[in-house]
Amino acid sequence: MSTRKTTLSSILSSQGGDPVGRPNIVVIVSDDHAAHAISAFGSTINTTPGIDRIAREGVRMDASFCTNALCAPSRAAILTGTYNHVNGMRSNGESFDARQPSFPALLQAAGYQSFLSGKWHLGHGGIHDPVGLDRWSILDKHGTYLDSEFLGPDGERVVRPGYVTDVITDTALDWLRDRDRDRPFCAVIAHKAPHEPWVPADRHAQWLADDDVPEPETFIPDFSGRGTPSKVATMSILDDMPLEDFKVEVPADLDREQQRRWKYQRFIKDYLRVVRALDENVGRVLDFLDDDGIAADTVVIYTSDQGFYLGDHGWYDKRFMYDQSLKVPTVVRYPREISAGTTTDAIVLNVDLAPTLLDYAGVEVPARMQGRSMREVLAGATPTDWRDTMYYRYWVHRDRPHNVWSHYGVRSDRHKLICFYAQSCDTVDSKPEPRPVEWELYDLAKDPWELHNRFDDPGYVSIRQDLVAELLRLQEQLGDGDCAPAEVLVAALPATR
Repeated sequence: MSTRKTTLSSILSSQGGDPVGRPNIVVIVSDDHAAHAISAFGSTINTTPGIDRIAREGVRMDASFCTNALCAPSRAAILTGTYNHVNGMRSNGESFDARQPSFPALLQAAGYQSFLSGKWHLGHGGIHDPVGLDRWSILDKHGTYLDSEFLGPDGERVVRPGYVTDVITDTALDWLRDRDRDRPFCAVIAHKAPHEPWVPADRHAQWLADDDVPEPETFIPDFSGRGTPSKVATMSILDDMPLEDFKVEVPADLDREQQRRWKYQRFIKDYLRVVRALDENVGRVLDFLDDDGIAADTVVIYTSDQGFYLGDHGWYDKRFMYDQSLKVPTVVRYPREISAGTTTDAIVLNVDLAPTLLDYAGVEVPARMQGRSMREVLAGATPTDWRDTMYYRYWVHRDRPHNVWSHYGVRSDRHKLICFYAQSCDTVDSKPEPRPVEWELYDLAKDPWELHNRFDDPGYVSIRQDLVAELLRLQEQLGDGDCAPAEVLVAALPATR
């Protein structure tokens, strides 16, 4: 993608301006969908024609990341365009005040119809209920895959029979059919899938039954080049995945290596089956837009709240700043501005989504929002002052049952610095048991699996210094660091470093 010579104004001028007015907006958010389970992102284990279609007809974002790889914190960041120390959702167990500015509420105030169907996971009742939506129907917490209970305004509770991914889509499409066609709309379709416990739809229950899914390169874990946090985490498919996730008893005659492979096949096949239904429903939404004659006038975004370990390092789940959970699969289609089949390696974040949608709608972005509109990036006109690093923070320390240490860090296109500051910061889900601080540095070009910590490598002294300085700059810029500030931890590093 050419990013320096083209400007957004020249693109709009060449298309005759904006003859259709404000676009419609469809945001499809999945839960725990790893980019490496999507064929548009080069998956070797899956094909996803629905999601691939958005990439083929729009732009694929190859450096899209979350700022906290945990469900509720990431969803709060997407809605508000703010980091978790600002929106108040540092962990899944904290309370979200839905009255704070969010893109659905700001779009509604600007005349948009707004709908949300599916996973909210930010609490309900009082100030926790969705705000700025004409209609909403949300799952109770994570919901269930079959015959799930949905919550609505005024305490409404209703069990909607069927497979949850289909039901969430059905609800959204029913609303869209019934909408006011004289006003633009914003529809948020928020899926439970592919979150644990991975219950497939009946139509996919036997898919892959006779196949073996390839194992990832790091399936047999080797943490010898990493620090303590990876070694003590309890996210192993072999030893830590709940037995109920396998649906049947583990055969008693398997040795440990045979169990590892058996468990992986049970897990990954159900994960991919759940993704198959998700992808079909993405296709249903795209078909609706075509049939309704509004595809050209609609911004469509597919993204996830975070990535997921699919046997990488022998793990499942997310949380760590390593790329398999940090990377978010984001594809965007808007034919009036975005060229089909393009890609970008500009670093974009979940906090950028809200200001981007407001920009498309011509709504002023509140100063409170910390993300930046991606509109020029999506159109192939990345600004020269676009970010070249990103800041991440996982607040929860030694959470149950995964035992991940709290950490923050900075990533560039080539390197990653992680500080496991290992304190609870009084988050609801933390275990208040501090551990000695540990630092990790990875050269992503030479070590894409992040296996060899270079923090104490003499050959990386200048890189380490630059990354430490950037970490301090980002914490100051974003107003983070009231708990375990990097400034204090950096000052405590030995002078020889």
